[in-house]
Amino acid sequence: MKNTPTNSVSEGRGARKVAPKSSAAEGLRELFVDELKDIIYAERALVKTLPKMANNASDTNLKSSINEHVAVTEGQVERLVQVFQILGESDRGKKCDAMEGLIKEGESILEETEPGPVRDAGIISASQKIEHYEIASYGTLVAFAKILGEDEVASLLEETLAEEKDADVKLTDAAYNSINLDAAGEEAENTAAEEEEL
Repeated sequence: MKNTPTNSVSEGRGARKVAPKSSAAEGLRELFVDELKDIIYAERALVKTLPKMANNASDTNLKSSINEHVAVTEGQVERLVQVFQILGESDRGKKCDAMEGLIKEGESILEETEPGPVRDAGIISASQKIEHYEIASYGTLVAFAKILGEDEVASLLEETLAEEKDADVKLTDAAYNSINLDAAGEEAENTAAEEEEL
């Protein structure tokens, strides 16, 4: 008698079929619009959050990079409003749980680090997590737009995707050029001072 293979994924702990909400997307276009509502909420939340990150940064280059990205993000919100107009949809956002979590994590980093290079390294870490989330989101949105034949929308979203990738590169450069090294140097100084006290 042959054993019938079981689907271990569906039978695993906590794995269950999820019943959709009554308002669940039935087609790709609905999912696309839903994801757009998610990202416009995220971008609007960032416009409010980024200045706090900049004000808590010590490195002048990092501070100015974040402030520059505030203006870029405001432009991205305007571009998204344009996308909604093209699609004939409301630009009212939908709470983005992922961005809310990333923003909370960034705020925790501020609370758990002393001002200076270590906090700056933490700000870069939090900022890059946000950028990577946005890169993934915009990459998916561009693909959806192209599949749906929304070429003008795809072009606008590709512009934003390029800006997010550029921001990520700038943050990486800032981290490797000085901030992480300064943070490591501060760590070494603190360790040496503690050893002298003993």
